Amino acid sequence: MIILIGGEKGGSGKTTLACNLAVWGAQNGLNLLLIDGDPQASASRFFERRDESFEGSVTCVRKVGDLYATVQAMSGRFDAVIIDTGGRDSIELRTAMAAADILVVPTQPSQLDLETLIYLDQVIGTAKSLNPGLSAHCIISRAPNYPNSIEVQSARIFISALKNLSLSRQSIKDRKIYRDCFILGHGVTESKNPQARGEIQLLAQEIFIDSQACV
Repeated sequence: MIILIGGEKGGSGKTTLACNLAVWGAQNGLNLLLIDGDPQASASRFFERRDESFEGSVTCVRKVGDLYATVQAMSGRFDAVIIDTGGRDSIELRTAMAAADILVVPTQPSQLDLETLIYLDQVIGTAKSLNPGLSAHCIISRAPNYPNSIEVQSARIFISALKNLSLSRQSIKDRKIYRDCFILGHGVTESKNPQARGEIQLLAQEIFIDSQACV
Protein backbone atom coordinates (compact mmCIF):
# COMPACT_ATOMS: atom_id res chain seq x y z
CA MET A 1 0.00 0.00 0.00
CA ILE A 2 1.32 3.43 -1.00
CA ILE A 3 -0.12 6.32 1.00
CA LEU A 4 0.60 9.91 0.01
CA ILE A 5 0.05 12.72 2.52
CA GLY A 6 -0.03 15.90 0.46
CA GLY A 7 -1.72 19.15 -0.43
CA GLU A 8 -1.17 22.71 -1.58
CA LYS A 9 -1.42 24.58 1.72
CA GLY A 10 1.27 24.65 4.38
CA GLY A 11 0.49 24.38 8.07
CA SER A 12 -2.27 21.80 7.75
CA GLY A 13 -0.42 19.09 9.69
CA LYS A 14 0.71 16.86 6.80
CA THR A 15 4.05 15.87 8.32
CA THR A 16 2.51 15.39 11.76
CA LEU A 17 -0.05 12.98 10.32
CA ALA A 18 2.52 11.17 8.17
CA CYS A 19 4.80 10.57 11.16
CA ASN A 20 1.97 9.55 13.48
CA LEU A 21 0.55 7.10 10.93
CA ALA A 22 4.03 5.66 10.43
CA VAL A 23 4.46 5.16 14.18
CA TRP A 24 1.03 3.52 14.39
CA GLY A 25 2.00 1.17 11.57
CA ALA A 26 5.25 0.22 13.29
CA GLN A 27 3.42 -0.38 16.57
CA ASN A 28 1.09 -2.73 14.72
CA GLY A 29 3.84 -4.81 13.17
CA LEU A 30 4.03 -3.30 9.69
CA ASN A 31 7.35 -3.17 7.87
CA LEU A 32 6.97 0.47 6.89
CA LEU A 33 8.89 3.02 4.83
CA LEU A 34 8.40 6.77 5.08
CA ILE A 35 9.67 8.80 2.12
CA ASP A 36 10.38 12.40 3.13
CA GLY A 37 9.71 14.31 -0.08
CA ASP A 38 9.61 17.74 1.54
CA PRO A 39 12.78 19.87 1.17
CA GLN A 40 12.22 21.07 4.75
CA ALA A 41 12.96 17.49 5.90
CA SER A 42 10.82 17.73 9.06
CA ALA A 43 9.85 14.05 8.92
CA SER A 44 13.49 13.00 8.66
CA ARG A 45 14.35 15.03 11.73
CA PHE A 46 11.40 13.50 13.58
CA PHE A 47 12.83 10.02 13.11
CA GLU A 48 16.35 11.19 13.96
CA ARG A 49 14.99 12.28 17.35
CA ARG A 50 13.09 9.04 17.89
CA ASP A 51 14.28 6.83 20.74
CA GLU A 52 15.12 3.34 19.48
CA SER A 53 13.63 1.83 22.63
CA PHE A 54 10.12 2.60 21.37
CA GLU A 55 8.06 -0.24 19.94
CA GLY A 56 8.48 -0.85 16.21
CA SER A 57 10.78 0.82 13.73
CA VAL A 58 10.27 2.89 10.60
CA THR A 59 12.70 3.23 7.72
CA CYS A 60 12.84 6.88 6.67
CA VAL A 61 14.56 8.10 3.49
CA ARG A 62 14.81 11.57 1.97
CA LYS A 63 14.06 12.04 -1.73
CA VAL A 64 13.05 15.19 -3.60
CA GLY A 65 12.23 15.72 -7.25
CA ASP A 66 10.56 12.97 -9.28
CA LEU A 67 9.38 10.35 -6.74
CA TYR A 68 7.65 7.93 -9.10
CA ALA A 69 10.54 5.57 -9.79
CA THR A 70 11.66 5.56 -6.14
CA VAL A 71 8.18 4.74 -4.88
CA GLN A 72 7.71 1.97 -7.44
CA ALA A 73 11.10 0.45 -6.66
CA MET A 74 10.65 0.53 -2.88
CA SER A 75 6.99 -0.43 -2.53
CA GLY A 76 7.59 -4.15 -3.05
CA ARG A 77 10.02 -4.28 -0.13
CA PHE A 78 7.61 -2.96 2.50
CA ASP A 79 4.10 -3.62 3.79
CA ALA A 80 3.31 0.06 3.36
CA VAL A 81 4.97 3.21 2.05
CA ILE A 82 3.99 6.63 3.39
CA ILE A 83 5.07 9.69 1.37
CA ASP A 84 5.23 13.14 2.95
CA THR A 85 5.35 16.07 0.51
CA GLY A 86 5.51 19.82 1.11
CA GLY A 87 2.56 22.20 1.15
CA ARG A 88 2.54 23.28 -2.49
CA ASP A 89 1.90 22.05 -6.03
CA SER A 90 5.24 20.40 -6.71
CA ILE A 91 6.94 17.74 -8.79
CA GLU A 92 7.08 15.62 -5.62
CA LEU A 93 3.32 15.84 -5.12
CA ARG A 94 2.42 15.18 -8.75
CA THR A 95 4.80 12.28 -9.34
CA ALA A 96 3.81 10.67 -6.03
CA MET A 97 0.14 10.91 -7.06
CA ALA A 98 0.98 8.85 -10.14
CA ALA A 99 2.25 6.01 -7.91
CA ALA A 100 0.00 6.22 -4.83
CA ASP A 101 -2.94 4.03 -3.90
CA ILE A 102 -4.33 6.53 -1.41
CA LEU A 103 -3.96 10.31 -1.20
CA VAL A 104 -4.74 11.93 2.15
CA VAL A 105 -5.14 15.72 2.05
CA PRO A 106 -5.25 17.38 5.48
CA THR A 107 -6.87 20.81 5.53
CA GLN A 108 -7.62 23.32 8.22
CA PRO A 109 -11.30 24.33 8.24
CA SER A 110 -10.65 27.95 7.23
CA GLN A 111 -11.86 29.57 4.02
CA LEU A 112 -8.27 30.30 2.92
CA ASP A 113 -7.36 26.64 3.24
CA LEU A 114 -10.56 25.30 1.73
CA GLU A 115 -10.30 27.46 -1.38
CA THR A 116 -6.98 25.82 -2.28
CA LEU A 117 -8.84 22.50 -2.55
CA ILE A 118 -10.68 23.66 -5.67
CA TYR A 119 -7.50 23.70 -7.75
CA LEU A 120 -6.13 20.59 -6.03
CA ASP A 121 -9.35 18.75 -6.88
CA GLN A 122 -8.65 19.47 -10.56
CA VAL A 123 -5.04 18.26 -10.20
CA ILE A 124 -6.30 15.04 -8.63
CA GLY A 125 -8.71 14.57 -11.54
CA THR A 126 -5.76 14.76 -13.93
CA ALA A 127 -3.75 12.34 -11.77
CA LYS A 128 -6.62 9.85 -11.82
CA SER A 129 -6.52 9.80 -15.63
CA LEU A 130 -2.95 8.45 -15.29
CA ASN A 131 -3.53 6.45 -12.11
CA PRO A 132 -7.17 5.29 -12.12
CA GLY A 133 -6.73 3.40 -8.85
CA LEU A 134 -5.91 6.54 -6.85
CA SER A 135 -8.33 7.05 -3.96
CA ALA A 136 -8.28 10.64 -2.63
CA HIS A 137 -9.56 11.68 0.78
CA CYS A 138 -9.64 15.01 2.57
CA ILE A 139 -9.34 15.11 6.36
CA ILE A 140 -10.17 18.15 8.45
CA SER A 141 -7.04 18.78 10.50
CA ARG A 142 -6.15 21.17 13.30
CA ALA A 143 -9.87 21.60 13.90
CA PRO A 144 -11.14 23.72 16.82
CA ASN A 145 -11.05 21.67 20.00
CA TYR A 146 -14.69 22.11 20.94
CA PRO A 147 -17.88 20.35 19.80
CA ASN A 148 -20.31 21.49 17.10
CA SER A 149 -17.96 23.97 15.46
CA ILE A 150 -19.75 25.93 12.73
CA GLU A 151 -16.38 26.24 10.96
CA VAL A 152 -15.99 22.46 10.81
CA GLN A 153 -19.59 21.93 9.70
CA SER A 154 -19.11 24.43 6.87
CA ALA A 155 -15.84 22.76 5.86
CA ARG A 156 -17.56 19.37 5.65
CA ILE A 157 -20.21 20.80 3.32
CA PHE A 158 -17.53 22.45 1.16
CA ILE A 159 -15.43 19.28 0.86
CA SER A 160 -18.45 17.08 0.17
CA ALA A 161 -19.16 19.14 -2.97
CA LEU A 162 -15.75 18.42 -4.53
CA LYS A 163 -15.61 15.95 -7.40
CA ASN A 164 -12.39 14.01 -6.81
CA LEU A 165 -11.91 14.30 -3.04
CA SER A 166 -14.05 12.39 -0.57
CA LEU A 167 -14.46 13.52 3.03
CA SER A 168 -12.73 11.40 5.67
CA ARG A 169 -14.91 10.20 8.53
CA GLN A 170 -12.22 11.18 11.01
CA SER A 171 -11.01 14.66 11.93
CA ILE A 172 -7.93 15.75 13.87
CA LYS A 173 -8.26 18.39 16.56
CA ASP A 174 -5.73 21.15 17.20
CA ARG A 175 -4.22 19.56 20.31
CA LYS A 176 -0.96 20.64 21.95
CA ILE A 177 -0.03 16.98 22.49
CA TYR A 178 0.69 16.59 18.75
CA ARG A 179 3.30 19.35 18.92
CA ASP A 180 4.76 18.11 22.20
CA CYS A 181 5.18 14.55 20.89
CA PHE A 182 6.59 15.67 17.54
CA ILE A 183 9.43 17.56 19.25
CA LEU A 184 10.43 14.32 21.01
CA GLY A 185 10.06 12.01 18.00
CA HIS A 186 7.08 10.27 19.60
CA GLY A 187 3.72 9.34 18.13
CA VAL A 188 0.63 10.37 20.06
CA THR A 189 -0.35 6.68 20.15
CA GLU A 190 2.66 6.32 22.47
CA SER A 191 1.34 9.07 24.74
CA LYS A 192 -1.14 8.99 27.61
CA ASN A 193 -3.57 11.31 25.82
CA PRO A 194 -6.65 9.18 25.01
CA GLN A 195 -8.26 11.75 22.70
CA ALA A 196 -5.24 12.10 20.40
CA ARG A 197 -4.53 8.37 20.51
CA GLY A 198 -8.11 7.69 19.48
CA GLU A 199 -7.96 10.14 16.57
CA ILE A 200 -4.89 8.51 15.04
CA GLN A 201 -6.15 4.99 15.69
CA LEU A 202 -9.44 5.73 13.94
CA LEU A 203 -7.71 7.45 11.02
CA ALA A 204 -5.29 4.53 10.67
CA GLN A 205 -8.24 2.11 10.70
CA GLU A 206 -9.86 4.10 7.90
CA ILE A 207 -6.69 4.22 5.79
CA PHE A 208 -4.93 0.91 6.44
CA ILE A 209 -7.88 -1.41 7.07
CA ASP A 210 -11.21 -0.10 5.80
CA SER A 211 -9.78 1.09 2.47
CA GLN A 212 -8.43 -2.41 1.77
CA ALA A 213 -11.83 -3.94 2.46
CA CYS A 214 -13.24 -1.77 -0.34
CA VAL A 215 -10.68 -2.87 -2.96
